[in-house]
Amino acid sequence: MRILHTSDWHLGRTLHKVALADVQAAVMIQIGQIAREQHVDLIVVAGDVFDHAVPSAAALQLLETTLVDLLEVAPVVMTAGNHDSLPRLGYGSRLMSSRLTLCTRVEDVGSAVVFEDAHGPVRVYPIPYLHPESAREVLAADDQSLPATHHAVLTAAMDRIRADLAEYQGARSVVLAHAWVAGGVGSDSERDVSVGGLGTVGSEVFQGVDYVALGHLHGRQEPRGVGQTRLRYCGSPLRYSFSEAQQTKSVSIVDLGPQGVTTITDVPLTQPRQMANLRGLMAELLDDELFVDDLESWVSITVTDDRRPTAMWQRLQQRFPHALQIRHDPACGFVAAPHGQLSREQKPLEVAAEFVQYVTNGDIEEAETAAFDAAVQALRGRVSACSSSPWCSRVSAHSPIGW
Repeated sequence: MRILHTSDWHLGRTLHKVALADVQAAVMIQIGQIAREQHVDLIVVAGDVFDHAVPSAAALQLLETTLVDLLEVAPVVMTAGNHDSLPRLGYGSRLMSSRLTLCTRVEDVGSAVVFEDAHGPVRVYPIPYLHPESAREVLAADDQSLPATHHAVLTAAMDRIRADLAEYQGARSVVLAHAWVAGGVGSDSERDVSVGGLGTVGSEVFQGVDYVALGHLHGRQEPRGVGQTRLRYCGSPLRYSFSEAQQTKSVSIVDLGPQGVTTITDVPLTQPRQMANLRGLMAELLDDELFVDDLESWVSITVTDDRRPTAMWQRLQQRFPHALQIRHDPACGFVAAPHGQLSREQKPLEVAAEFVQYVTNGDIEEAETAAFDAAVQALRGRVSACSSSPWCSRVSAHSPIGW
């Protein structure tokens, strides 16, 4: 049996407030094309189908379009992740095609979806994301109580699966789970499910099955399993943070032979727009001969000039129209922040110079001094003219702060 493993679609997500609907639609089409080209027998989606518990109408429409496409190729088994609302993702699941299985109920953990190939049955066990506080009530044995940890509830879920699998000797098995397995490497775009390490689970939890299709971590990786159990994160189909700029995004093609997993092949997904982290002096970043491959990429730019360049954002966005982050990080370090307390002895120019030094990381320039002096003189002229008028005098007399 040939299985396409994908996860963490995060439909409806934005990237630094930029909508990703078009690029997500493009990569969903690619997944369908790969499924056809690879002649897969089954497609599994390991959670975080949506980015929000209450998805937008556009995200719902994209899911429908994607599933219609994928179901023309092979059956789909899909489970919920920590970003998904279990009731919403699973709404109407009992009315859907027999080729689509949505696992969103903790009560259903341990029930297999069974497929057949030339070597016999393959039992697929989807596990939705388990919120420890609520899942432990469902998964606890009658005379036991479970700790409110991911390790405890996933162990209980796998105990149910192993008990069911024990009744079908010789059957091959696949588990879908959305979790952070200890040793896995995360990125900036995952929502943290751990507090003091309580969100991680050991790989030994999953022993006794052939393949564990994992979701949650967005980088492709394979934690070490126990025995013949293979665990794998296929990763997200798109780069969802600049910490993923160097990651190759893909889907995993898993081949099951008569004794379990025989091969796992990663098929790359073309990114509709590339992503890059740029760092340098302003002159380098604006040099027509440098960074030419990144002009149409989503970029995060770090400017290293000692002094914050004038009109830094505007000038860089003219050259890099898809710049999503621009920040100043001087190579010399930042000057100390001002004390924040003013004295009557300080002249206005001294206060202004201190402020300019703080926000630009450099001394106030001659042109800035002249402009500030002109502004102060103009303001003093207005105050003087106002003070000599009868109306202003009456207002001043009743003002709690005076003029």
